[in-house]
Amino acid sequence: MTAAPAASVLFVCIHNAGRSQMAAGFLRHLAGDRVEVRSAGSVPGDRINPSAVAAMAELGIDIADQKPKVLTTEAVRASDYVITMGCGDACPYFPGKKYLDWTLEDPAGQGVEAVRPIRDEIRSLIENLITEIDAAAAAGRES
Repeated sequence: MTAAPAASVLFVCIHNAGRSQMAAGFLRHLAGDRVEVRSAGSVPGDRINPSAVAAMAELGIDIADQKPKVLTTEAVRASDYVITMGCGDACPYFPGKKYLDWTLEDPAGQGVEAVRPIRDEIRSLIENLITEIDAAAAAGRES
């Protein structure tokens, strides 16, 4: 029997083609089944940013098969953490969710060299998020 995920995380950016896809890829890679991962965009693009795909591939994380998805109220409602990355006021608010806003440069239209520092910043944020989720899950088990 598989344990339920410790948390559900939704990453939201405008096009769901770069930042949110890299964040989702890192979280899936680093947390595995411990965390349920979603991503969406307020105005989804046609495809994933090829520079984001290439930058993640350099670290052995394949996001090439991902597709931009539209942000839905249901996705927000089903998530414990809602992490926005420049989607403005498009994200619906539900009490009881943890909202984080990560200020990250938009990789749209940039080459891999410019995307690498954004990717690395996202990885650091994801590592901190996993630590927070694991601590919250441990505290919940102790109470």
